Formats: sequence, C-alpha cells, structure tokens
Amino acid sequence: MRYFLPALLLVLGLGGCMMTTPPAEVKGTQVSESKYMSYDCPQLTDELQFLSRREEQLARAQDRRLNSSQLRAFITGFGRGDGVEATQLAEVRGEKEAVCKAMERKSCPQQLLSGPAEAGR
Repeated sequence: MRYFLPALLLVLGLGGCMMTTPPAEVKGTQVSESKYMSYDCPQLTDELQFLSRREEQLARAQDRRLNSSQLRAFITGFGRGDGVEATQLAEVRGEKEAVCKAMERKSCPQQLLSGPAEAGR
C-alpha cells in the first residue's frame, strides 16, 4: 500500500509525456517558396486549394488520434503520442505557407490569396 501512491504518480506523470498534439498546435515545417516559383498564378491557386483540402483531412485524422489517445490515457495511463498524421500535417502547412509566399512574390491577384481555399487558415 505504501508504494501505491508513488506508482500512481509515476504512471500519471509518464502518461502526460505521450499525449497527441492537438491539430491547432501543429506548426508548419520550413519550406522554401522557390519550389513554386515556376508556377503561374492559376497553378498556385490550384495548389493552394489542394493543400487546403489535404490540411483539412489531416487535421481531422489528427483530431481522431487525439481523441483515441485521450481515451487510451484515461484507461491505461498512457497516450498514443503523435503519429504520421502530425508529421504530414506539419509538412502540408509548410507547403501552404510557401505557396502563399510565392503568390505574394508573383503579385497574384488578392482574390486568389483570400479565396475559398484560404477559408481554413
């Protein structure tokens, strides 16, 4: 009985280290806009729309992983941690930032930058 409390504290402390990152807290990776400098404005807009859709899919997958991790942590004391979803989400967010920078450098029309593809930003 005297070891129960220290063991419980250890399990609870370790469980917090393995929790999944919420989708809103996943930051974009560094991506150079030079990758997109050969694209014209319509191509950049298409790429931005594609990346926005992919970001939404990955954010939902990361949210599902978060919910599953919280349930697992409640039951076992340990979460699942981040998986491939968080890595891909960070990459897509970095790509979106690079596309936006390329659009600004190419002076693409403002309606392309603030269109429906950017509604999730």
